[in-house]
Amino acid sequence: QVQLVESGGGLVQPGGSLRLSCAASGSIFSTKTMAWYRQAPGKQREVVGDITSIGVTNYADSVKGRFTISRDNAKNTVYLQMNSLKPEDTAVYYCNTWVGVQGYWGQGTQVTVAS
Repeated sequence: QVQLVESGGGLVQPGGSLRLSCAASGSIFSTKTMAWYRQAPGKQREVVGDITSIGVTNYADSVKGRFTISRDNAKNTVYLQMNSLKPEDTAVYYCNTWVGVQGYWGQGTQVTVAS
């Protein structure tokens, strides 16, 4: 059983920054690829990026160069640093991992980019 809890969302002006955190329970965190997804109103959930157990990252084209994913295995936490935020980044952000064929999701954290 894995529990994921996101935090750090909020309201930010265009061009601003936010850092999201996802705290994971369980002793297997360090072995798992962790991903960030987002879902905007009326749209499908989309992948933002992920980070492997050894720290290799991948990003969606829409966030490349603006967002950075990192992890602290000692704290069982993965981070999403978001810079140069745009209104189109407004969404609920979720972290995700898989254990075998079972996917786990957090409850999400709202990010709103508006002036």
